[in-house]
Amino acid sequence: MAGAVVRHYLTTCFMDSETTKCKISYSLHSHTRSLPLFHNKYETRRVVALMNGCEGDPKLPIGSIETRTLTAVPSPSKAMERLNVAIRDLKCNPPLTSGILRLQVPIEEQIEAIEWLHAQHDNLPRCFFSGRRSRANGNGSNLLMDIGNGNGDTSFTHNLVGAAGVGSAVFFQQLHPFSYHDWRSIKRFLSAKCPLIRAYGAIRFDATANISPEWKAFGSFYFMVPQVEFDELEGSSMLAITIAWDNALSWTWDEAIHSLETTMQQIASVVVKLKKEASGEPILSKTHVPNKTHWDLAVKKALQEINTSSSQLVKVVLARSSRILTATNIDPIAWLACLQVEGEDAYQFCLQPPNGPAFVGNTPERLFHRKWLSISSEALAATRARGESSDLDLQIEHDLLSSPKDHLEFTVVRENIQNKLEFEILSSLHPTPAVCGLPKEDARLFISETEMFDRGMYAGPVGWFGGGESEFAVGIRSALVEKDSGALVYAGTGIVEGSNPSSEWDELELKTSQCTKLLQLEVPKQSKVENLEIIY
Repeated sequence: MAGAVVRHYLTTCFMDSETTKCKISYSLHSHTRSLPLFHNKYETRRVVALMNGCEGDPKLPIGSIETRTLTAVPSPSKAMERLNVAIRDLKCNPPLTSGILRLQVPIEEQIEAIEWLHAQHDNLPRCFFSGRRSRANGNGSNLLMDIGNGNGDTSFTHNLVGAAGVGSAVFFQQLHPFSYHDWRSIKRFLSAKCPLIRAYGAIRFDATANISPEWKAFGSFYFMVPQVEFDELEGSSMLAITIAWDNALSWTWDEAIHSLETTMQQIASVVVKLKKEASGEPILSKTHVPNKTHWDLAVKKALQEINTSSSQLVKVVLARSSRILTATNIDPIAWLACLQVEGEDAYQFCLQPPNGPAFVGNTPERLFHRKWLSISSEALAATRARGESSDLDLQIEHDLLSSPKDHLEFTVVRENIQNKLEFEILSSLHPTPAVCGLPKEDARLFISETEMFDRGMYAGPVGWFGGGESEFAVGIRSALVEKDSGALVYAGTGIVEGSNPSSEWDELELKTSQCTKLLQLEVPKQSKVENLEIIY
């Protein structure tokens, strides 16, 4: 990969300020105890009572944050039995007025987190995040941890490969743009002493844009700490439950326990091996927004702006939304599992709020990884298809590295990231020139005036916050999967001086084919996209 990794050490990351005011905003998912019927175009469901952590005061610490490790067991079913017994014991010992507690059971067998998630019912909110497997022993994202904590078995020390979760112990969501206040609300439930209590989620590409119906369930951002989590480790696995409660948010210990018991009743303990191969599902229709005609006009408009002497615009990333309809509903987890086979050097993710569609993706781009004061980010841009032989691969690599247009695009991304690492991380890095353009605000404004669809979480930050560590990828190579509505597949390409509308359209087709070829009966030629490229 012709990319660059830049690393910087910061003395502060999101400076705490006690003068930050608490603002309470409308939440898309009520935390009240009533359980009204919820009707949408998919089916009629009962809304589950949940706790929105953004509605609390982030200046007030919660009573306790704790992880307890139970003795190891040989299988998921045994882990379920042990956790159910532990829940019954917890009911007899009500704790403080607020807190978060994780109980985890090591499993001696290594089981893939995505296969566990596929076995679970899809009526619960769910999340999945997998790091780069091929970089686990190098500059990868996997967390080396000692599972034992004095309460049980201490013989497990493994890398965390991937995590899947269902149910919501606590979620974080608002309609306003993600802010420092919201980050502190999440941080309130995290501790470096409990590294696997993490909030998984995503943030909109442009929080100032109107939210379209298909993205409504996500709000401007959505994060969740799973109630039931399955962690895939190197050589073993782990099943965990998490309980969060806060009387100040009208979500008591008893309500949290009852909600967890309801979720546990729906958890399957039998995990079936996924085939991870193309479904052979024929695509009935494929429509693009914009279509080819409007795309050409948008690219020409961008080039005209870039070449105008009075304009500061150097690069703008234009995207396309493709509606894919198949004869039957697309299974987002099975689809993601197929992408995982081809994306060993990529992040895989899934995020599905209550009563919402699933946002899934297979992204090669890291936004940032923070562990304590160490920060790393990457600069990626431009794409090429793989060749049919190693000699062709070398030729394509040479063409990519010697292309003046691609060199310009990559330089813009690299230098911008290096400069931004001196400021606040998430708010400063997103959106990078790889998914927006440069200058950022000029490009964002051009996108909002030109694009004909809502990007939602596409090209936004996707990842997790932990007590002493956080990691976010960029939500590209992604799709929104809706029941009875097929999937919206997103792709974008950078427009700089020298770009050609037809060539950029072909690049969109290449990127989209990574997803669509897993549904079609015939696999397109030269559609495999791997790390011979500089990708965005």
